[in-house]
Amino acid sequence: MSVAHGKMGLSLTQEILSHLGLANKTAAWGTLGTLRTFLSFSVDKDVQRLLKAIAGQGVDCLAILDVLTNRSREQRQLISRAFHERTQQDLLKSLQAALSGNLERIVVDLLQPAAHLDARELRKALKGSGSAEDVALEILATRTPPQLRECLAVYKHNFQVDAAEDIKSETRGILRDLLLALAKGGREAYTGIIDYNLAAQDVQALKQAEGPSRERMWVLVFTQRNPEHLVRVLNQYQWDTGHELEKTVRARFHGAACVALLSLALVIRNTPLYFADKLHQALQETEPNYQVLTRILISRSETDLLSIRAEFRKKYGKSLYSSLQDAVKGGCRSALLALCRAEDL
Repeated sequence: MSVAHGKMGLSLTQEILSHLGLANKTAAWGTLGTLRTFLSFSVDKDVQRLLKAIAGQGVDCLAILDVLTNRSREQRQLISRAFHERTQQDLLKSLQAALSGNLERIVVDLLQPAAHLDARELRKALKGSGSAEDVALEILATRTPPQLRECLAVYKHNFQVDAAEDIKSETRGILRDLLLALAKGGREAYTGIIDYNLAAQDVQALKQAEGPSRERMWVLVFTQRNPEHLVRVLNQYQWDTGHELEKTVRARFHGAACVALLSLALVIRNTPLYFADKLHQALQETEPNYQVLTRILISRSETDLLSIRAEFRKKYGKSLYSSLQDAVKGGCRSALLALCRAEDL
C-alpha cells in the first residue's frame, strides 16, 4: 500500500499533526475544542455578574453569553450550583424567564449536563421526529464509551425506559440492528496490534454479504470493530474493488439503512468532516436548523470543533464562522459565533 493510500482516512487536522510529530498526541499542546477551562475562573464573580445581568431593568444578554460561552461545561455546572446556594433560585429557570426564542434554547443547552442533553436529543430523535438514522446515529456513534454509558443511564432515569426498547419499537430492519448494536457499546478497543488477516476477512465478508441473511455482517463489522481497524478495512476494500465501499452501500441498501451506513462510514473515515457536513447542511436550509447547529457546536466545543472548522473550510471554501455570520439572525447569533470562536483564513 502506498503512503498516500494509507493516509486516505486521515482528517486535515490529523495530517497537519502528523507532520508535526504530534498525531494522536493533542494533549501535548491542548484540546482541539474551541472552549477551554477558564483559568481565571471565579464562581462568585460569575454568579454576581449573572445576577446583575438578569436583575436590572433590561436583560444583559451579552454579559450572560460572555460568562456561559467562556466557561467549560464543568465550570458552568459549578456556577449553576453556586447560584442556587447563594440565591435559593434555579439559574436555569431564572435565565429561561429572562430570555426567549433560540437564545433561550441555547442557554438552556449550555447549562445542561452533557449526558442530559444527549439523552433528550436521543429521545426526540426516536419518538416521532423521523430522524433516528440521523440524530440517534450521531449520538450513538460519536460519543466515547463513558459518555454513551452515562447518556443511556440518564435516558432510562428520565424517561423510565431503556433506549434499546425505544429503538426496537421505533425503528426497523438494518437501521434498528445498527442502533441497537451501537447502544450496547461493544466496539472493540484498539490494542495497537494490526490484524491484517482479520481486515482481509472483513473485506471479503462485506464483498459477499448480499441478501437479508448476510446483511447482518455489515452490522457486525461497522459496530464491533475498532475505528483504526475499520479505516484499514475501508481502504483495503477500495484497493480490492477499485471503488469506495460507499458505492456498494448506495447500490445495496435504501432509505434509512443506506443513510445510516453512509453516515457511519464517514464517522469512521473522518469524524470532524462528518460534523462539518452536518453543519453545512443545517446552514443551507431556508431557515437555519438551529437545533442541529446548537447541538453540534455545544457538544463538540470542548473536543474537536477546531478540527471541524478546518474540515469545513477545506471542503466548502468558506469558514464556518463566516457561514454562521451570513446565515444566522437574531439573538442567538452571538452565542453560536462565540462557540465557533474565530475566523479561519
